[in-house]
Amino acid sequence: MSIFAERLTEMRKEKDLSQNELSKLIGVSVACINRWENDLRIPNIESLSMLCKFFECSADFLIGLED
Repeated sequence: MSIFAERLTEMRKEKDLSQNELSKLIGVSVACINRWENDLRIPNIESLSMLCKFFECSADFLIGLED
């Protein structure tokens, strides 16, 4: 599993959200969240930006360039 997939899953669970709830909050399909967390796809830049804003973290952290 990629660092991105691991961190996304961890951060979602820390906020006690289901994939469905997160998808509604950031405006993507639940299938997108599932694919990202299962390391089947990576988000486009717009989706990455929405995730960073929602989780209040940097893109560098989310994709594993910083701890």
